[in-house]
Amino acid sequence: MTRRMLAAVLAFAMWVPAHADVTIKATGTGKGLGMSGTIPSTTYVKGQKMRVESVLGKKTTTTIFDVENQKMYVLDDKKKETDVWDMAAFSQELSKAVSAEGMQTSIKPNGQTKTVAGQTAEGYDLEIVVPATVGGAEGMQITVLLSGVAWIVKGAPGAADYAAFYQGAADKGWIFSDPRVAKGSPGQAKAMAAMYAEFAKLGGVPYESQTDIKLQGEGMVGGLMSRLSGLSMNTTTESVETGSLADDLFQPPADYTLNPQQ
Repeated sequence: MTRRMLAAVLAFAMWVPAHADVTIKATGTGKGLGMSGTIPSTTYVKGQKMRVESVLGKKTTTTIFDVENQKMYVLDDKKKETDVWDMAAFSQELSKAVSAEGMQTSIKPNGQTKTVAGQTAEGYDLEIVVPATVGGAEGMQITVLLSGVAWIVKGAPGAADYAAFYQGAADKGWIFSDPRVAKGSPGQAKAMAAMYAEFAKLGGVPYESQTDIKLQGEGMVGGLMSRLSGLSMNTTTESVETGSLADDLFQPPADYTLNPQQ
């Protein structure tokens, strides 16, 4: 679960006036919810499609986000199977647990700069508050708090295509973690999606970021949740390249069995 969350965080999106397919390589680390270790990832973007490959130990997780056709594919290379999610239906289901009207987002320059991978990056403070319900419509009311710092390189290559992808996804209410994870943690999934939408408003690419996610709830159970739910993630972009990508990179392999999910 946390590996898929971190893989999603590795794929940030911004805007600059240039258009091309994009390949981004990054490294992430995380603490909390049993997560540890370093996770390298590669993200590919072509129009309204994205492919994210992340590696933890000997296991590679591959997810394809097809916003154009409202499908998410989670590949299992060992079994040669693909879980297929109808994201139009899933977005409607998720909206019952998380209302966009109650969300609060803020991203502000903090006046700091630093050098990352040989590039000058500007610091931005980020804060997102997401009210959510866990355990169905009559479940526990919680608040997801996402905060952190992103170091943005203005004028980075390929950012226009990332921005277009995330804007299209945001318009359709998408999330960027495995839907099975999002069902159990709808607030976190929506908080990360909101983070990508905020980054898409800036003119650059986040070459480094530090993000903390915490939950708050009422009563004894809410207090326990607050103490045990902390998750911290750091990501660093190593390279950004533009160049044509093959269409079949954004489709499940022809010899994989498709398993519809709901």
